[in-house]
Amino acid sequence: MPATDAIVVLGHVPADPQTLFDAFLDAAAHAAMTGSGATSEEDGRFSAWGGYITGRTIETDAPHRIVQQWRTSQFPENAPDSRLEIRFSAVDGGSEVTFAHSNIPAGQGVSYEQGWVDHYLEPMRAWFG
Repeated sequence: MPATDAIVVLGHVPADPQTLFDAFLDAAAHAAMTGSGATSEEDGRFSAWGGYITGRTIETDAPHRIVQQWRTSQFPENAPDSRLEIRFSAVDGGSEVTFAHSNIPAGQGVSYEQGWVDHYLEPMRAWFG
């Protein structure tokens, strides 16, 4: 089995878990909070960032947890999908959001680690703040 990367990114967002959970799964809300195009299908398939990210939601536990098969256009063609678990925990002033991202192609984890901050946590803080 090829080597893979795994990362965990945490951040505070000034919104309750249900609002964040719903925004992640609704294409229009997802696009609004991130500032980039998104789609979602009834079968759980989705895209974000204009098709750069694609995948499928495989498990949910509203409003606390979303699990997705996830990949970007930078994954090698033969690489399996990664696994993304997003958790929302209520804290004073909003929610702690955790991105637990595993099975990332080796060497790409550090890029996605910063990407969760730059393209999700910061825009979400601005949108919901």
